[in-house]
Amino acid sequence: MAATQEGRRLAQSASDDSAWRRWGPYVAARQWGTVREDYSANGDAWRYFPFDQAHQRAYRWGEDGLGGLCDRYGFLNLAVALWNTHDDRLKERLFGLTGPEGNHGEDVKEYYWALDATPTHSWAQWLYRYPQAAFPYQQLREANAHRGYHLDEYELADTGILAEDRFFDVTVTHAKAGATDICVVYEATNHGPDAAPLHLVPQLWFRNTWVWGEDRRMATMQQEQFEDERGYVAISAEQAWLNRYTLFAEGAPEVLWCANETDDVACFGAEENHHPYPKDAVDRAIVHGDRTLLSPEPNGTKVALDYAYDAVPPGATVRVRLRLVAGDGPKHPFDDGFDRVLADRRAEADEFYGAVIPASADANDTLVARRAFAGLNWGKQLYRYSVREWLSGDPAMPPPPDQRRAPEPAGRNTSWGSFDLADVISMPDDWEYPWFASWDLAFHTVALADIDPAFAKSQLLLMCREWSQHPDGQLPAYEWSFSDVNPPVHAWAAWQVYLADGGTDRVFLTRIMTKLLLNFGWWVNRKDEAGNELFEGGFLGMDNISVFDRSRSVPQGWRLEQSDATSWVAFMCLSMLRIAQELARADPAWGDIATTYLERFLAISQAVENFGTNKTSLWDEQDGFFYDILVDGNGAVQPVRVRSLVGFVPLLAVANSPAWVGREIPQLARHRAWLKRHRPDLARYILADAQSEDAGVTLSLVDRDRYPRLLERLFDPREFLADHGIRSLPADYRDGVELDLLGQKMGIRYTPGYSEDGMFGGNSNWRGPIWFPLNVLLIDALRTRAEGVGGPFEVEFPTGSGEKVTLDEAANRIEQRLLDLFRPAPDGRRPGEQRDHPGGPLWDAHPTFSEYFHGDDGTGLGASHQTGWTGMVAHLICTPPPAGSPAGSPAASPAGSPADPPATPPPASPADPTPSHP
Repeated sequence: MAATQEGRRLAQSASDDSAWRRWGPYVAARQWGTVREDYSANGDAWRYFPFDQAHQRAYRWGEDGLGGLCDRYGFLNLAVALWNTHDDRLKERLFGLTGPEGNHGEDVKEYYWALDATPTHSWAQWLYRYPQAAFPYQQLREANAHRGYHLDEYELADTGILAEDRFFDVTVTHAKAGATDICVVYEATNHGPDAAPLHLVPQLWFRNTWVWGEDRRMATMQQEQFEDERGYVAISAEQAWLNRYTLFAEGAPEVLWCANETDDVACFGAEENHHPYPKDAVDRAIVHGDRTLLSPEPNGTKVALDYAYDAVPPGATVRVRLRLVAGDGPKHPFDDGFDRVLADRRAEADEFYGAVIPASADANDTLVARRAFAGLNWGKQLYRYSVREWLSGDPAMPPPPDQRRAPEPAGRNTSWGSFDLADVISMPDDWEYPWFASWDLAFHTVALADIDPAFAKSQLLLMCREWSQHPDGQLPAYEWSFSDVNPPVHAWAAWQVYLADGGTDRVFLTRIMTKLLLNFGWWVNRKDEAGNELFEGGFLGMDNISVFDRSRSVPQGWRLEQSDATSWVAFMCLSMLRIAQELARADPAWGDIATTYLERFLAISQAVENFGTNKTSLWDEQDGFFYDILVDGNGAVQPVRVRSLVGFVPLLAVANSPAWVGREIPQLARHRAWLKRHRPDLARYILADAQSEDAGVTLSLVDRDRYPRLLERLFDPREFLADHGIRSLPADYRDGVELDLLGQKMGIRYTPGYSEDGMFGGNSNWRGPIWFPLNVLLIDALRTRAEGVGGPFEVEFPTGSGEKVTLDEAANRIEQRLLDLFRPAPDGRRPGEQRDHPGGPLWDAHPTFSEYFHGDDGTGLGASHQTGWTGMVAHLICTPPPAGSPAGSPAASPAGSPADPPATPPPASPADPTPSHP
């Protein structure tokens, strides 16, 4: 990778502020309906800033658009708009249902794909499928409003609007001639049987930073006037941080000017607008023929370039070329060099991914990996949010309602006044989840590390910076509630990224570790209510997996000791231990930290087995499973006997201390020896070779006797093992199970598809479907155990088949089942495609990356562009296990540990700036 042209650009771009990272597809797919734009008293973000006002109302914190491009602070934005002459509005952004409108929560109702992208965005392509008939906005709303949780969602294809391929495929291409010289191409191909009209309308605009009263500096744009005929239009744009840029547009489009300001009359019924030329002037002019709001002068803060085509023939493609350049730019922006840039950047992208994706991958796997990486790169978004400013309101605006500043949970994020970001962040899904989620982001970084280790590291560090992490040590969850609790996977991800980058950047490990020490302290102080090393955490990312809402519905007078929360903290302990061991090779002081995490892990392990006055265990010997337990103030306990993925989280708490640990970290070796002599009750969690402990030890929350019993359930097709991975709830709950909990009847049922209840909005379902993040962690845990003490040993896979395989092979087979979601069946359709995607060459060519997958047949469900954690499929393809050997080497799997420290200290990770946002 380093020897490629893109690899050389990456080597020059270690910092987020480096020149090659200055411009990228950082414009959001959806800014309306977000918490950041919500200034309501009741926190109803969906209704406060709805889709129907997005084309009329200036955003406060960001921008959105189709295939958008902007600078890393989002000052200047470029995106394409469309009109088919039938829609009631200009197509400037993707449409979808809000959380309350959808029968399974928020849901984008469009078809689009990230086609390709390099990490520096030197090359990027994106595809949008635009219907030729009037877009059925109201039909989609009404049809879904009449559907309950038990019915499938009503999608765009269900309306029949795409029949006979009556749509345009609109492709957006960005190719950088230099770090601040970007060639842009918009192409539209008519796939329908008849000629069809189309307006291609590129729009350039400044984010409104001046009306709020925080920064009065105005940005300006104007049309350049030439004495000679140039064959293009030129727009100059100036702003304090960016300085001067010029946009060249080939040909002679109609140029429409206005300002990026709110239409107060349309939005709020005002008598007049505070600015005479608001942002919807372009929509009014093109769609409605009303040109009264357009600026009569060739200047403003928003400009549209209308390329109108009366009839694009069937099969024909129309093409628009633009060029955005720092300064005045070249006199001949569209000479032969323009298309050479496109050809060169495309070839360099091929070269780069040829070095990243193994040659052993077939054509389909190569396509899937490249599309997953494209989604991760297009999923980068500028995320601006200062909680202090947001809560206080802006100087030039009316003060927000007092209710917004009420203590949590009545007020939103009110304890996070120090949170202040203006950064490019990898989003879980660019439309449904256009905000970061800290545990999602951890998985993103593992896949991103295969192509851009510097960015992956910066993302992990960003969540731990003083302006992100809470002063008490908690990492922010997501903007709807930063104080919610997510699984502590950050340390695990940091270890994976460290190994993926060659296992030499101990400066990065030190920086992340010092911050995670604070985070671990938060877990111990805030989530161990009884001080017994058993942890509570609420829903912990697996929204509706329990019989009740674990965040809020614990019966009064009782507390919930969670199998998964406790196991997650044990998992974090061992991830921290791995890192501390590695750092102790160069700095012995870290050996003491390693010893501390060994002690904490063993304390948690003992508590899982034996806590409270009744000496209760989270392990149920009869069922061979780990359960949550309800405990009252008198020590009475009641297990919550529901088998779910929660009961397998203890398997994740496993790590190896290789032989070198005993030689290079003597204090840790001495402490293990002391424990063996004086605390034999803890020895069951330290698996050592009976012949020689010098070979290293394995630490595991699940001992030798319980491990095969758990795997028996995990690998049972009647329970958790599906054709396409591990289910979140067992299939033998298909008819439902009922529990008597503290006198209340509660039930849960295996639901392999969409959620059938409204818990957590009904937008996701952990009661049966297959989820990538937990599957990937289980695969990693199996391989870690396989390469440790006591492995490899054989297990029956699948349970009941009579076939015995090693743990490595079991892990490999689960991985293959995940990969099979993206491999075409004989009919050409991939099992993991969403139900509503029609078949055929125009559709089957584009894999989708769903949020989760049907527990029976693998159909894609939920968010349709979740190349966040589902993008981990690229990591699986790019790090295949070596044939016939444990998958533990850094080159094969992140389970292992580098064998030797580097001969010389590695270069320092670039220091992050303090948040002095321009």
